[in-house]
Amino acid sequence: MVGKAIAKHKGLVTVAVLMMLLQVGAALWQPSYMKEILSVMADLSLSTTKKIDKISGYGLGLIAIAVMGLIGSVLNTLAAAKLAQTVSADLREQTFRKIQTFSYEDIEKFKSENLVVRMTNDINQIQMLLMMVFQVLIRVPLLFVGAFILSIMTMPRLWWIIVVMVVLIVAVTGVSMGRMGPHFAAFQRLIDKINGIAKDNLRGARVVKSFVQEDSQAAKFDAASDELNGHNLAVGYTFAAMIPAFTVISQLAIFLAIWLVSTVVTQSPSVAQDQLGGIMSFIQYMMQIMFAIIMGGMMSMFASRGFVSMGRIAEVLNTPVTMTYDTEAVEDLAGTVEFDHVTFAYPNDAQPTLKDISFKLTAGSMVGVVGATGAGKSTLAQLIPRLFDPTEGTVRVGGQDLRHVSQATLHNTISIVLQKAILFSGTIAGNLRQGKADATTQEMDRAAKIAQAAEFIERLPERYDAPVEERGNNFSGGQKQRMSITRGVIKQPKVLILDDSTSALDARSEKLVQEAFDRELQGTTTIIIAQKISSVVHADTILVLDEGRLVAQGTHHELVASSDVYRKIYETQKAKEA
Repeated sequence: MVGKAIAKHKGLVTVAVLMMLLQVGAALWQPSYMKEILSVMADLSLSTTKKIDKISGYGLGLIAIAVMGLIGSVLNTLAAAKLAQTVSADLREQTFRKIQTFSYEDIEKFKSENLVVRMTNDINQIQMLLMMVFQVLIRVPLLFVGAFILSIMTMPRLWWIIVVMVVLIVAVTGVSMGRMGPHFAAFQRLIDKINGIAKDNLRGARVVKSFVQEDSQAAKFDAASDELNGHNLAVGYTFAAMIPAFTVISQLAIFLAIWLVSTVVTQSPSVAQDQLGGIMSFIQYMMQIMFAIIMGGMMSMFASRGFVSMGRIAEVLNTPVTMTYDTEAVEDLAGTVEFDHVTFAYPNDAQPTLKDISFKLTAGSMVGVVGATGAGKSTLAQLIPRLFDPTEGTVRVGGQDLRHVSQATLHNTISIVLQKAILFSGTIAGNLRQGKADATTQEMDRAAKIAQAAEFIERLPERYDAPVEERGNNFSGGQKQRMSITRGVIKQPKVLILDDSTSALDARSEKLVQEAFDRELQGTTTIIIAQKISSVVHADTILVLDEGRLVAQGTHHELVASSDVYRKIYETQKAKEA
């Protein structure tokens, strides 16, 4: 996944690695110059003038090495940053496109708030991981191996000090990583949880305030936040102990090396020049080894979050889509709708919501679907535009099995208007063009008049360019439903499904919408899911659902006379109206 994304940017990878090699080379080269400078200073056979000349030459060399390392560091950082940003942007786009192919079932599997965290926080973690890989993690083994070899070459007698220091630091790092690993694994789970609580609270702000649940919501958020804080503190405490431990080990190693060298110099003054110059380089190499181990350990611990995030993104990208479409040429489907022994159960539900449903609707007819709450009306409506596939049986539109119809054909043939009107931030025109991408102003005018949305759109100074706030919060429930209906009818579909989508309209507006449907959508098969029988009383056919089964179908008068379920609903609503 990430490897393929990185492979697209071989030039940046090459620059980052080469500049890192330049930076490491400069770091390893610098102590050898310091050794020569100290050796010159300790050489009693040289005059002051010669010493100054030699030290000046070595000083210029040190400056050249420092500039070389600086150039390598800057260019490495720029290349690594650009690579990390580019790859994370590619992954974010790839993940979003993958999510767009998910069916409702796939989205329910992950949960929407979880997918949001994966596209934001998890990809940010991957971005940080890439920065660390090309700035630190590749550099660490090179610096460690180089410094280890050069330190032994510089002071062969003291090789065991390096080995002991490395063993101790690696042991401390291993224990620390063992303690922090479980905490890092819990971070993403808790971020998902906190994100879900915040999302539910903000989306349901009116309910929270209406029922005075602010304290309850705050307590729920605090509990999750405190748990995350506990994991962060545990990691922080481990770091607080780990860094001083590294310092103590390195300082003891330096003390031991200096003490041993001083003993040799005291006993054999003739070797002072070589030993004094070598000890400085040796100490610098020791510090580089310690730095490499510490940085490797710390970055590995932080990188563990990045690897967890990589796994979470890979899970999304590698999830097989449960619903695929035929890619053949676009067909022109008629408006007939047929259910052939359809049974449907939601994922993880033991009992099916729809049971052995069979019916056939003629093109251009108006059909009502009624039943008690939980009878399966909305589920039936969602099978027609193929938001779900039936567990058993076949759904056909225009005589074609929907599983063998292209997505473009399905979009051009069927429109569904949901009970909960969902509008997106932008403009009215932008929302309406989701129904038809190239809709003209004339087509928007026609659709708005059918849905009775023209009534309030015409009063807006910007008309179709009027802004729509997040979730359409600057419009009333009835206005949002009318815009949603406008979006559904704008492309003049062969099949139009209204899933209780006039529930927020007053009786007058609902009647005007129904009259406009009768007048303007005569060639469209209109399926109206309704709680109120008054909304479908004039339908050509009414389907009656009860506990997931189709128990009756016919006209209003036929059903009043023949269906106990329909008659009971009708008489109950009639009594309420009276």
